[in-house]
Amino acid sequence: MRGIVLGGTSSGTGKTVATLAVLRALQRAGKTVQPAKAGPDFIDPSHHAAVADKPSRTLDPWLQGADGLRRTYARGTGDVCVVEGMMGLYDGDVASTADVAATLGLPVVLVVDASAGMESVGATALGFREYDDRIDVAGVIAQRAHGGRHAEGIRAALPDGITYLGRVPPDDRLAIPDRHLGLELGSESPVPTEVLDDAASHLDTERLLNVCREPEPPERPTGSRGADAVDARVAMATGPSFAFRYPATVERLRERATLVTFDPRHDPLPDCDGVYLPGGYPELYAEALSASDALGTLADRAAEGLPVFGECGGLLALGESLRVDGETHAMAGVLPIDAEMHDRYQALDHVELAARRDSPIASAGETLRGHEFHCSSARPASDARFAFDVARGDGIDGKDGVTEHATLGTYCHVHAESGAFDSFLESVAGE
Repeated sequence: MRGIVLGGTSSGTGKTVATLAVLRALQRAGKTVQPAKAGPDFIDPSHHAAVADKPSRTLDPWLQGADGLRRTYARGTGDVCVVEGMMGLYDGDVASTADVAATLGLPVVLVVDASAGMESVGATALGFREYDDRIDVAGVIAQRAHGGRHAEGIRAALPDGITYLGRVPPDDRLAIPDRHLGLELGSESPVPTEVLDDAASHLDTERLLNVCREPEPPERPTGSRGADAVDARVAMATGPSFAFRYPATVERLRERATLVTFDPRHDPLPDCDGVYLPGGYPELYAEALSASDALGTLADRAAEGLPVFGECGGLLALGESLRVDGETHAMAGVLPIDAEMHDRYQALDHVELAARRDSPIASAGETLRGHEFHCSSARPASDARFAFDVARGDGIDGKDGVTEHATLGTYCHVHAESGAFDSFLESVAGE
């Protein structure tokens, strides 16, 4: 599957809107499009999925390793893959958009905010092309650019070898509302199709397709990594409270076990052998979760030894309480922590964890890579036990993985390529 990477000159250049416009332009040309996202983000992919009607693949060399990244890409389906970058093209000390493009061998389309520039867009594109010889900056999309003389001036200013691929005009209707962890989810605030159609009409679809290239193939197959199925039924929480889950994780759980889903706000806990609580926005639904029969049942089952793994928002839901806007809400009470929401994020980084003891997702002495991004803080009880020391990142005072019974809650999000979910399934099957 051929592909391109849309990289920005910096954060805030409008990469997400440009990506949605490209997805729509290629759809209008009759192509089946596979969206993807460089970096660990969950929110931008939700907007991709709303347009492409299929999950967006997560591509992050820190979370997955180079070959795991290539495998994840190869598991996508369609005529062409459009990868939205993270931050600026070269930003990120352990994982960047440039690293993703170089690992896959894909060309970069530079998204440049041209609202107050014309000839300088050409100079910017030239500088980004020359900065790193691993990277092929093959084209430019001029974000917030007007037509006529403005667009023609940008086209004329581009150096040889960098193609003008069109523009995204300034349009207030393209704005996506945001909240404390970034944009609102695509299921909450999708950009209207007719607005994207207007933006897509200013892109040169034929040239976009000509820029696309086949990626580097993975060394290992794209299947289930040779692991056998386990005789286990795993219940995964869904809904906006637990919306942050990678498609590869869901696929992995389905490949090796029976996967059932439930929304703890109103669904009962299904009959199951293990429970996965992804991250999300439990703070927005704290009152409903506090009254949830599912969390009450989960607390009873966890005390009986049911394996449970919660990430970030899942960690908060498993704790004793969650304080939001001055009000304290009781949570499941499985883990001895009390959490509180803040106006600004408390941690944002790629993370490395060193296992200090066996847990449902790693054995003592192993390391796991993931990421953390949250606006909450957690206060553990004095007798709280932790499964991990944080070698990189923040965690909870330099530790992560609060554990009780067979339950584990982490601030860290991990990807299926880390092996954590294989370990979790084996712990579930072993019970």
